[in-house]
Amino acid sequence: MAWTETTRRQYARRTARYATDMTDREWGLVQPLLPMPRRLERPRTTNLREIMNALLYIATTGCQWRMLPKDFPPCSTVQRYFYEWRALGLWTRINHHLVMEARELEGKEASPTAGVIDSQSVKTTESGGIRGYDTG
Repeated sequence: MAWTETTRRQYARRTARYATDMTDREWGLVQPLLPMPRRLERPRTTNLREIMNALLYIATTGCQWRMLPKDFPPCSTVQRYFYEWRALGLWTRINHHLVMEARELEGKEASPTAGVIDSQSVKTTESGGIRGYDTG
């Protein structure tokens, strides 16, 4: 197949290096929820979008921290942000925000008004019969 302008545009990868990289729309939903740097800290030099991309890569592929590809920030930096954000409850906030956003896109209220909890009990086969000395 020859490369034409149409096929070049079709197969061009402008931003996403990996399938797990966040789109601009996804980043726009998550970025406002990230903590701002503290006033007395040194200026942040790490790109938080790259941290999120690295964390999504790890969560999707299941790779070890140290096996993170070299085009992401250092694994120690990614790990430090993950643990810090976990301690701040950021993952719960992001999940809650994204669930509300998805509900609104489906035309539902952001927060559900009711919930259904269901459980199924399955009868198993009797096994072993009578046991012990004092059974009648």
